[in-house]
Amino acid sequence: MQIMRAARTFIAVLLLWHAAAAHAQLPEVGLTVNGHKLTAEVAHTDPARAQGLMHRRMLPENRGMLFVFPTAAQHAMWMMNTYIPLSVAFIDERGVIINIEDMMPHTQDAHPAAKPARYALEMNRGWFNQRGVSPGAKVEGIERAPPAR
Repeated sequence: MQIMRAARTFIAVLLLWHAAAAHAQLPEVGLTVNGHKLTAEVAHTDPARAQGLMHRRMLPENRGMLFVFPTAAQHAMWMMNTYIPLSVAFIDERGVIINIEDMMPHTQDAHPAAKPARYALEMNRGWFNQRGVSPGAKVEGIERAPPAR
């Protein structure tokens, strides 16, 4: 019984370490929206975009995740295995916010871009609203993000 419990604990620790290491490897970019500075991890590969912020229990204030897509399209986001309530801003190729959607944890509801988007920026739920950021706002620094692969 104790051996099984120890083995389960070891596996759980190993999985958490692996997940933390994977997140730590993502590049980061500094962005500014309406004068508000933030730091975003950049999900620019298929595995990083698929993982997103899944399994995370918290997201520090003024930190988020920037999804860089290979092409502009009407991408959609969902919250399966995501514990943090988030808001997502869909952004066009010029860095202009198209639309912002609020998302609830552990749901499979699709939250789509209103028009073709090249980027999506996930922040803690309400981050954009609390700072008066709305569609039409420009995200500065987005051009420094690594290109999609």
